[in-house]
Amino acid sequence: MSDLDLRDLAAFLAVARTRNFRRAAVETHVSVSSLSQRLRDMEERLGVRLLHRTTRSVALTEAGELLQRKIAPAMGDVHAALQQVRDFGDVPSGRLRINGPAPAIDIVVAPMVTPFLQQYPQVELEIVAETSLIDIVAKGFDAGIRYGEDLAQDMIAVSLGPPQRFVMVASSQYIAQHGRPIAPQQLLQHCCIRTRFDNGSIPEWEFEKDGQVVRIPPRGPLLASYSRLGLEAARDGLGFYAVFEGYVRDDLATGRLVSVLEDWLPPFPGPFLYYPSRRQPPPALAAFVNFVAEWRKRERRAAAPENPSGSERQGNR
Repeated sequence: MSDLDLRDLAAFLAVARTRNFRRAAVETHVSVSSLSQRLRDMEERLGVRLLHRTTRSVALTEAGELLQRKIAPAMGDVHAALQQVRDFGDVPSGRLRINGPAPAIDIVVAPMVTPFLQQYPQVELEIVAETSLIDIVAKGFDAGIRYGEDLAQDMIAVSLGPPQRFVMVASSQYIAQHGRPIAPQQLLQHCCIRTRFDNGSIPEWEFEKDGQVVRIPPRGPLLASYSRLGLEAARDGLGFYAVFEGYVRDDLATGRLVSVLEDWLPPFPGPFLYYPSRRQPPPALAAFVNFVAEWRKRERRAAAPENPSGSERQGNR
């Protein structure tokens, strides 16, 4: 009995349904002789006759009728389940869980969320903001977001966006009252808004110019574990704050905040979406990876300078 498999049962059901070995052989894509031998082997393993065969007809025995009645609904369920699994590859659906640091999510991923879900309405997207470096597989995530220096070698990585940079900002009122630093070391004389990561560490501020790296331990009365608090304090004139440029573009444009030491803060590669290397990623993840690739293409086209030469435009048509 343990030697039976789905092919045996499918062959039996085809014969039971058609009452004809030739039609059943066509349906199951095997030869008549192979099908007949499979049914004989099946009867031998079960120790009971399932079919009455003559040269002109095929009929079910009582045992055959019982078997057909019991397994036909179950086989229908099996085929329906397999088809549903195949459909996952055609229409992306199901839950997609992504983990990453808040700045990458807020600045880079957030603008993609609504367009992606509008394009794939059957996907349920869950994004968790977390600073700590976690094992995404062990924590049940499909993918994560990290910057290049933190990527594991055994992961597939896809660029999520263009280079980013930190900026050192303070309110115009603070700078008018306390002065504008022209070197990183001068920040030691200023009030600074510090950041505490999820793991408890308080990072130094790092600056780089012409190959020279300077690290400053910021000092000040406020420790902010999330960017909104630090930004509000900087806007209110408490002191200097190191923050992703994407958070403060509007503040810089309106003059509410002022950026200093820009030549000491070069850009760095943007974040990456990463996920385990496997042959067939889940359909929802594959859809998101493809969506990111198309999104990045549109970004690059939008960022490319327009060709001012009419003759060259003509040549490129």
